This record gives sequence, C-alpha cells and structure tokens, in this order.
Amino acid sequence: SSSNAGQADWCLPRPAHCKEAAMGTNLNRKFAVLTAVAALALTATACNSASGSDGSGSTKIGMSISTLNNPFFVQLKKGAEAEAKALDVDLTVNDAQNDASQQANQLQNFTGQNVKAVIINPVDSDAAAPSVKAADKAGIPVVAADRTVNGADLAATVASDNVEGGRLAAKALAEKLGGKGKVVVLQGTSGTSASRERGQGFAEGIKAYPDIKVLAKQPADFDRTKGLDVMTNLLQAHSDVNGVFAENDEMALGAIKALGSKAGKSVMVVGFDGTPDGLKAVKDGSLYASVAQLPKEIGKIAIQNAVKAAKGEKVEQTVKVPVKVATAENVGEFSG
Repeated sequence: SSSNAGQADWCLPRPAHCKEAAMGTNLNRKFAVLTAVAALALTATACNSASGSDGSGSTKIGMSISTLNNPFFVQLKKGAEAEAKALDVDLTVNDAQNDASQQANQLQNFTGQNVKAVIINPVDSDAAAPSVKAADKAGIPVVAADRTVNGADLAATVASDNVEGGRLAAKALAEKLGGKGKVVVLQGTSGTSASRERGQGFAEGIKAYPDIKVLAKQPADFDRTKGLDVMTNLLQAHSDVNGVFAENDEMALGAIKALGSKAGKSVMVVGFDGTPDGLKAVKDGSLYASVAQLPKEIGKIAIQNAVKAAKGEKVEQTVKVPVKVATAENVGEFSG
C-alpha cells in the first residue's frame, strides 16, 4: 500500500546504519565481515516485516495498483492477497495513487529488490511501457491486471473482456430505451486500455440501433466526483438526454447524483464494474444496469500467472475474465 513508499531506500543493500553496526572499530576484520552478513540478514527480515509480509513466501512478487481510492481496485487487491496467501507467495502491494511517474518508481524499486515477478495495473497503458521494458530486460516477467501495457512485452494480460462488456452495455441501454433515444457517454481516464476498449465496444454495439443518437462523449477519469461535475455540465447542454453510459460505476454514481429524481425514471444509466455501491444502486433502481466484472477473480488469476511466469512455465498471453450485465432482475446473483 502507500504506506510502503518510504521503505525502499531503507531496504537497499548495505544501508548506512547497518554498516555502522557491523564495522565496530574494536573488532578484527573476520568478525566484522560476519557481523555485516548478520546485519544484512536482519535488515532483510525487517524489510519483509515492514512491507506487511511474513517473509515466508517462496516466491517474491511486487504489485503496483493504479489507485486504491476506487472500490474496484480494492477488490482486485483483496483477490490477489488471498491467492498469494494460498500459494505461499511473498506479495508486496503498492498504491500508485493515479500517478504514472510514481508507478514508474515503484516498478524500478521492485526491480532493485530482486522480485521474481511484477504485476502492474497501469495508471497509463502507454506511460508504463518503459518501466515494463526495464523489468523485462532484468529478467523479471510482468503480468498486467485489468489494463494492458502498450508497446512492451508482457508475460500475460489478465482482464475483463472490456470490448464485449461495452457491447453488452449498449444492448442493455438501447433495449431499455426501446431502440430510440439520445444518450451521452462518460469516458474513463484517457490513455487506459479499459476506457478505450469499453468505449470501442459501446460504439460498435450502439450502431445496431440507428434511432439512438450519441450526443456527447466526455472524460470523467473513472471518478465519482468528476462524473457528477461532467454530467451536470452535459445536462445544461443536452437537457433532452434520456440515456447515459458511464465506463465505470463510480462515474455512473456521480451521474445519478447529477440527475437526481430523473435517474432510473426519465433517464436510464448503465455503468460498468459491478462494484458494491453500483450493485446497490441497481437494486434501488437509480442505476438501470452495470456490466459486472469479477475484480477478485482478476487479482487471483494475475497472481497465478505471475507465479507460473516466475517459474518459467508457459502462460497464456491474454486471459479474458467474463463479464455479465447486472439488472434489478438478476442482481441477487452478484455478491458485493
């Protein structure tokens, strides 16, 4: 997590305070060397303890998540941690806080800490490429989770079928509107494969309904507050809108707040992710539907593939995790 940020420098080999402890002036050279070795061993143990690991894992894996200020990625992290525990993996998870440069530093630190594999949920699919290439050059396999990395060799990409999910969202919204209407799209963070693929799928799916017009597409960065602000502005320009596709549930929930009493009545909103808050909104009728992902499953499968890659075993380059539309009729099938 973000609490690990200050540990990297302290955990580097031969820290200054360990040298001081090891090289006592009254000891002979042989004893000093033995003491230094012992000090380094203690430092390694302390580093494992500080990172939230018990140090017992036979395979050391580093994981950098784009942000933990999003329920979806919190669930992804939980799935990864549970599988790491089950497989006796020493897992360190860092929160990049939606900062591509911070994420680059995290991957650099992982490379220096001799991890056996890295899992990245990129802040930016393009900006992550140099760091992934550096890890690959160092012989460390990299697995992408939920979003891919463009222009770099990955051991595997584990993600929901976002294009198919976008198509399903278009179909669900169009059918609810009776094949006629005016809709707007709230886009995710620019540069992410998830936003691009979901948008692509929705655009492909909505073509089957020529009487539905897409009035506007505007980024809200997968964020609830930005979703509220963007939807508020779109309503001023397009008061006749009767459908909204948001590329994640957080933006959908922001849009619902902007719509007020219109949400679920005169304006139908479809989200994407199937987060606990999203499913709750589906139950109460303010959110018509959410294309539900399985974030814990993505985290779990990412760990499994990282372990295989670390051992030199063959892994599938692309692992698609299924998605399904959650509506009021079937929302009971999905657990938050």
